[in-house]
Amino acid sequence: MIAIDGLEPEPSAAIELFGERIDLARAFTASLAQEGEERGLIGPQELPRLWTRHILNSAIAAPLFHGSVADIGSGAGLPGLVLAIARPDVHWTLIEPMERRVTWLTEQRDALGLDNVEILRGRSEDVGRERSFDVVTARAVSALRTLIPITAPLVRDGGELTLLKGLNAENEIGAAAKQIKRFGLTNVRVETLGEGRLDESTRVIRATVRATGRG
Repeated sequence: MIAIDGLEPEPSAAIELFGERIDLARAFTASLAQEGEERGLIGPQELPRLWTRHILNSAIAAPLFHGSVADIGSGAGLPGLVLAIARPDVHWTLIEPMERRVTWLTEQRDALGLDNVEILRGRSEDVGRERSFDVVTARAVSALRTLIPITAPLVRDGGELTLLKGLNAENEIGAAAKQIKRFGLTNVRVETLGEGRLDESTRVIRATVRATGRG
């Protein structure tokens, strides 16, 4: 892998999480490090923690997904492209409204040869009128109370929300009580991933979505 000034060294856990697809993860990380700031995808302070805070933070959740998955507001490809690298057996639909980010996602998908990735330019509200998915995910998009109305309608009856969140995940659940009830979410809980394996663990809000509860 080409040395990039300021980029965090690859943590040992990367090979464990990506296995034989580690070279794809390295290529994506290098591209994001080289072009991410210039293209408005990541901030100027992210290179020293790119692997830890973003790549592995996304990849640790890979075992939670199955079937067809939509990633809302994919942006730089976090978590969608990272998860598509880690789970080639899952079909990923990356939904992103901004043209320049769609261009980036398309370039990376094609360069990495990710034939399990579909990219849609648009809002989740529009996609949800025609499509449904086994799982819907998002990372660093908005608070849970705002996120539920734009993600739950895309989940098939009995499917799951699996949302990558920060330290405030438990409080977000409490603040979203009305939306949880309105959109038929059950078994809402926080799962902490990567403790003892990663320098920074990942918190995920998971829930089952029942179509009969949507209103």
